[in-house]
Amino acid sequence: MKKINIVIVDDHDLFRDGLKLVLSQIENFNVIFDTDSGFLFLDFLKTRKPDIVLMDIDMPEINGFETTKKALDLYPSLNIISLSMFSDTINYTQMISAGVKGFVLKKANKTELQQAINKVYSGGNYFSQEILQKLAFNSLLPGGKNESLTIREIEILNLVCSGLTSHEIAEKLFISIKTVETHRTNIFQKAQVRNTAELLIWAVKNNFFSIK
Repeated sequence: MKKINIVIVDDHDLFRDGLKLVLSQIENFNVIFDTDSGFLFLDFLKTRKPDIVLMDIDMPEINGFETTKKALDLYPSLNIISLSMFSDTINYTQMISAGVKGFVLKKANKTELQQAINKVYSGGNYFSQEILQKLAFNSLLPGGKNESLTIREIEILNLVCSGLTSHEIAEKLFISIKTVETHRTNIFQKAQVRNTAELLIWAVKNNFFSIK
């Protein structure tokens, strides 16, 4: 089983040490670097690209938002999951616009953390249910269905929101990946969103996708 190489960026030493301990108990997870500094993390990225980054939001010197933007400038496909307190709502939209692939509450258990990492590593997005609900409720994204989606687009939208990749959707629906990508582009344009994370919030807000 391939190891998933993980980096932890969080300025709370006790939390970071506990997180490393939890991750070390999961067979295919491998913490290759941890730091309390966004700057040190960006220096690390100059020599190695991890599979997953667990990123705190509120840090001194350079916060999670700025660190995420700079990291994604270097590696646009980098998988970043934001580690969040439930009270961080005001920062959620910033982190999503920066390009994070998900949010996990710091109070999450080992099972949820494992699920989040595996889903993002596989090409999906992951949001703790409490955060997704709060994001949808407080979202500044368009609230009305400005352009109606076709039945096929709604079907693909639900599969995207469930975390499936374009390849997985193509296999499931017996269509080409190119067709899936065309539908995805159309859905993004109709929803007026920039990335999959924003699409998920839009879908929940507009009752296309329900939180289970």
